[in-house]
Amino acid sequence: MPESTLELWQRQDRLVGDRRQLFATVASWVGATSALYPGSYVDIAPSFAIADVTYVDVDRRANRFFDDRAGVDEIVRTETGQRGRTITFVHADYTDPLPVALDGFDLLISLYAGFVSEHCTQHLRVGGTLLVNSSHGDAAMASIDDRFVLAGVVTGRDGTYAVTDGDLDRYLVPKKPIAITRDLLHELGRGIAYTTSPFAYLFRRTA
Repeated sequence: MPESTLELWQRQDRLVGDRRQLFATVASWVGATSALYPGSYVDIAPSFAIADVTYVDVDRRANRFFDDRAGVDEIVRTETGQRGRTITFVHADYTDPLPVALDGFDLLISLYAGFVSEHCTQHLRVGGTLLVNSSHGDAAMASIDDRFVLAGVVTGRDGTYAVTDGDLDRYLVPKKPIAITRDLLHELGRGIAYTTSPFAYLFRRTA
């Protein structure tokens, strides 16, 4: 029997409340009212903190999860005490053209989902923020993208998150001397080992 909408979310939220705290911290620091989340699977937690979120995933279970709009709305209402969040799901591969606005979002989320920044930055407004971790190499990809500057890092411990924008020069320093290129990152298919590794990075789109 397929898992229910609630069961799928509970499996995603293994450390109960962890996802909520992460996105609440980031959304507050960024000031985000809209977000695009490619490769989201069933991680509905951004909607606990952000009023308008578009989720993208090719997985059939994600499609089934978001198709149960009443169930998804109930999860959000239980977590926030609020109704009326704008939740959109696009059942697609984010590497293909997406039917969403260009320059339309305050926050682009790239967590454990491949090179999201490479394919979806055009949907992030100039001045908006990319939240990205080093999994699959997307933080490194953003670091060599002329459209981005590092604006902050997210640190996390025991389910508590914080954002800092101080001493940013000590981040994104490879442990081994290496010329980071797009081709290298695609060949590796994983993140670069850095001397200092926060939970995630916040890059501001400048162009």
